[in-house]
Amino acid sequence: MIFLGFRAEGPAIYLAQPAGLGVISIRTQPHVPAQQSDAIVLRMTPWSETSLIGSLYTRDFGKISVVAKGARRPKSPFEAALDLLSVCRVVFIDKSSDSLYVLTEAKLSRRFRTTGGELLRLYCAYYLVELLEKLTDQHDPQRELFDLAVDTIRQLEHSESEVRSVVLRFELQLLRLTGHLPSFRLCAQCGCEVEAKSGWLTYGPLSTGVLCNQCSSGGRQLMRIPIAVRDYVEGFADTAWQSIPVTEYVEGHRATIRAMMIKTFTCMLDQRLKLHPYLEELGR
Repeated sequence: MIFLGFRAEGPAIYLAQPAGLGVISIRTQPHVPAQQSDAIVLRMTPWSETSLIGSLYTRDFGKISVVAKGARRPKSPFEAALDLLSVCRVVFIDKSSDSLYVLTEAKLSRRFRTTGGELLRLYCAYYLVELLEKLTDQHDPQRELFDLAVDTIRQLEHSESEVRSVVLRFELQLLRLTGHLPSFRLCAQCGCEVEAKSGWLTYGPLSTGVLCNQCSSGGRQLMRIPIAVRDYVEGFADTAWQSIPVTEYVEGHRATIRAMMIKTFTCMLDQRLKLHPYLEELGR
């Protein structure tokens, strides 16, 4: 006779033996359902002769670490879906005993390609990956951020989009969605309304926002920025990010805006991002 029972360590099948021989139990593996989601490939590195491990930013599960067994074989079931910056539909299994999800399927939806092979746009796409890796947590889904990242990748592919606007929009929206948006109107330290005198403001990257005269006294790593820069940058943090124009960019304050963003991320992360030296053209 065979019957199903449950033990502390999981379900088991019990085999009833002839009288006097007792009962034998056979452990069975609990059923683990497969999960699926749209994903952006952030990183893939060799793990063995045939497999890859990497990081995906998914729409429904946030950032996850995966192992793709057999991905390096000539006739891999994943084909080109796991190239860096590819947008794909993935299926994976969560093994609770392991920190890596097992990737079982990846179907390519969109592959990143720059028009004319522009290096700046390629570097900007790599910068998007670096920001997502640094500023997002594992298993913290943010669908709006995923949609923003996919749209940013798409905009970087098109030559009619102004790359400076595309990058600035992503930076400000990423800061907003992760709860790190600078304070543009109120003092980042005391909360009072900051009045611009003679058309200039004090911006504190360490405080992540503008500062009043009292709070800025004796402060470190402060920047003097024109009020026009504050107003322009603030516009890229609008919650309706789909409506922010990315086909034009201000002429006069490009260097100031880039310095402002670089210092903001450097102070926030306590390190300079690897891609920043490759993006100097954004400030020209």
